[in-house]
Amino acid sequence: MRRSNRWSLLACAAAVTVLAACGSLSGKSGMSFFVTSVGPGKGGDLGGLAGADKHCQSLASAVGAGNRTWRAYLSAQPTASQPGVNARDRIGTGPWQNAKGVVIATDVAQLHGSNNITKLTALTETGATVNGSGDNPNTHDILTGSQPNGTFIAGEVNSTCANWTQSDRGAAMLGHHDRTGLDQSVPAKSWNSSHQSSGCSPDQLKSTGGAGLFYCFAAD
Repeated sequence: MRRSNRWSLLACAAAVTVLAACGSLSGKSGMSFFVTSVGPGKGGDLGGLAGADKHCQSLASAVGAGNRTWRAYLSAQPTASQPGVNARDRIGTGPWQNAKGVVIATDVAQLHGSNNITKLTALTETGATVNGSGDNPNTHDILTGSQPNGTFIAGEVNSTCANWTQSDRGAAMLGHHDRTGLDQSVPAKSWNSSHQSSGCSPDQLKSTGGAGLFYCFAAD
């Protein structure tokens, strides 16, 4: 083989390697789960599901993860004009990992069974831990509006701050990201369905240990 041809082949091989590496970096790897570092600022009024998704996308983009399609882990209750929405149906199929590469669940079934969500793994988009029970302030209440299996809560009770549009009256179902509550009961340790909030305003969410935070998952 002539030297010029040999070097051309080597150059092509190197280019393919570089392109493959670049493709990996720009592909769908890396962080795919986080707890919002801040809420939109209006308590339970997140601008509906669309507004919550936009907030997830914005926070992810700020740390270089905007190449994913981000969805808020939130359920919505049925209305006269709209069917209910299950949080579990919005977030893709997994697996999901936090900002430090720790896998919190491999699929939807494990997420709602024996997942790896704890205070040490439920990190924000920046990789920071979120205050939990015993910290000052305690912000372990995470908005979900969901039952333990990730579905919406049926009935007349408002458990979603009117589908994430209220910041005054109403209430929302909350989970504990640190799996810690006032006792050792199953709800107290639930990451997604622990108890109702006392209201939907920022101050009412704070009163039970929250800050209007929610979970974000990469759905792609």
